[in-house]
Amino acid sequence: MAKVVVLNGEVVNYDHNIDWSSIAQDVVVYPTTTTDQILARVAGATVIVTKEMPVPGAIVQQFPDSVKLVVEAGTGYNNHDLDALRAKGIALTNIPEYSTQRVAHTAIMLLLNLASSMQQQLTMLAQGNEANFSQHLMVEHIELNDKTLGVIGFGHIGQKVIQIAQALDMHILVATRTPRSDRDGIHFTTQADLLANSDFVSLNLPLTAATHHMLNADTLATMKPTSFLINTARGGLIDEAALIQALQAHTIAGAGLDVQEHEPLAPDSPLFTLPNVIVTPHIGWRGLETRRRLVRMVGDNITAFFANTPINRVD
Repeated sequence: MAKVVVLNGEVVNYDHNIDWSSIAQDVVVYPTTTTDQILARVAGATVIVTKEMPVPGAIVQQFPDSVKLVVEAGTGYNNHDLDALRAKGIALTNIPEYSTQRVAHTAIMLLLNLASSMQQQLTMLAQGNEANFSQHLMVEHIELNDKTLGVIGFGHIGQKVIQIAQALDMHILVATRTPRSDRDGIHFTTQADLLANSDFVSLNLPLTAATHHMLNADTLATMKPTSFLINTARGGLIDEAALIQALQAHTIAGAGLDVQEHEPLAPDSPLFTLPNVIVTPHIGWRGLETRRRLVRMVGDNITAFFANTPINRVD
């Protein structure tokens, strides 16, 4: 019988509404695990499950021979050392699509809130300032119809964002690594053209060595000063220091960030107080239904692997 060890189950089960025991018959769940605890905890394990937890290659190299599979309980797997896993003959699977709708909804939520200056309106109310009610509207409020949304990345989440944005009558530009022909009201173009011509830019792609800091001082400077940046993918896609400078200088109009370069965000980060920024604590994947779907799909990966019909392999 395969022994499954979940090393940081609390990341998903922080509210105690998730049942990790459903993924296999023999499951050991640790709420959290430090790097120096990993080897002792995976002793005798056949499957290791983690959620956005860095597992250094030097540790992987010391995994017992019993380990056959690592499951990343999420979409991005940049926290795993693929070379070390391959050298040990350990398969790696991830969980694509489990949060597609919820993350897309988060991106659209940020887009709608930025268009209506909701963060500023709520701040004014918290300060006892009711001028928006007693006088003319004191903040910017724009329509989304006929505005241009630029989507960088054309995976499941990016496509869902596009579907919803089109229902809002937005024009769509897409930049992706794979050349494509225009279709369904979507114009595929270069990243440079997208940044220069979009009113809103949504990042929907994985973090890799090639995409790290793809939004930096130089690329941010090519955006329109009236445009907004939305990131629900990975914080490392953006050079956060450069973004803060661009926001303070009004090089761009604002940003909606569900992910940050370093999570949790430092308490003294200017992103918490800048009036043209909305930050949320990586909530895109945290819906209760989303997390329950995630755990169910982790179980599906494990079952398929031992039935010799592996799914979602990324190694």
